[in-house]
Amino acid sequence: MSTFHLIAPSGYCINQQAAASAIKQLEQQGHHVRNQQVITRRCERFAGSDEQRLADLNGLAQLSGENVIVMPVRGGYGASRLLSEVNWQAIAERQQQQPLLICGHSDFTAFQLGLLATGNVITFSGPMLAGNFGAEPQDAFTVEHFWRALRNKTYTVEWQGEGPHCHTEGQLWGGNLAMLTSLVGTPWLPSIEGGILVVEDINEHPYRVERMLLQLLQAGILARQNALVLGSFSHAQPNEYDAGYNLTTMVEYLRSRLDIPLITGLAFGHEPQTVTLPLGAHAVLQHAEKSQLTLSGHPVMSV
Repeated sequence: MSTFHLIAPSGYCINQQAAASAIKQLEQQGHHVRNQQVITRRCERFAGSDEQRLADLNGLAQLSGENVIVMPVRGGYGASRLLSEVNWQAIAERQQQQPLLICGHSDFTAFQLGLLATGNVITFSGPMLAGNFGAEPQDAFTVEHFWRALRNKTYTVEWQGEGPHCHTEGQLWGGNLAMLTSLVGTPWLPSIEGGILVVEDINEHPYRVERMLLQLLQAGILARQNALVLGSFSHAQPNEYDAGYNLTTMVEYLRSRLDIPLITGLAFGHEPQTVTLPLGAHAVLQHAEKSQLTLSGHPVMSV
């Protein structure tokens, strides 16, 4: 079985019961869960002081062991405060030896993209402790796709997407759209050419999603990619003022502005059901009657 090493670089875990439930279920399955003390840590809205949360991240360079899964307790906000003090080189050097399997999403995207930008370190955009493994009941789709990603050197994700027929490949990257957009102009946004960009978000109205994607377009970032894939955009309901403007019409508008294929419908993000994607891995994207991403080149658990 595996060892889960918990970190809490962002917001305080409001749902302590969910975190406790996740630990109970993981331990019943035979996994070890280390560093549990970070769950109750709190300073204002954050999961501890900046110094404590930074130590969670920089401490990864000294972690030892085989099949160690590093997982945030939850997202929220706080990782952005830490980026300038992260020892990126030390963590990258640690990953070259016996890679930690680092998995999370939401606010954690800032750290994940920083690792990709500074050391080409591959991490997994996928479930976290409280929100996913602490769900009652756990979502079987999410759990199955998590282990599929961490155990297979090559694996495929399929879904009923919408978009133009395409067959392309490139380096997969992305994650939470708001966090990615916040890194534009900083050293922590990867400079990826010919990539496949996959993004998702929560609590962002369709016009704000459009505005962020237009920023990536107008900054020249989308033009350098081979494809754009949209995951879930939870709690993004339009209102009466929108008069018919919604996520669907937003996507249609973006397609009129893009020269690359835009594929929608991937179960990826803040929903109970989410796939796990290795950010920085090689991806082959195909879309015809259905959509398919084939991933390879990422670290996996040893047998």
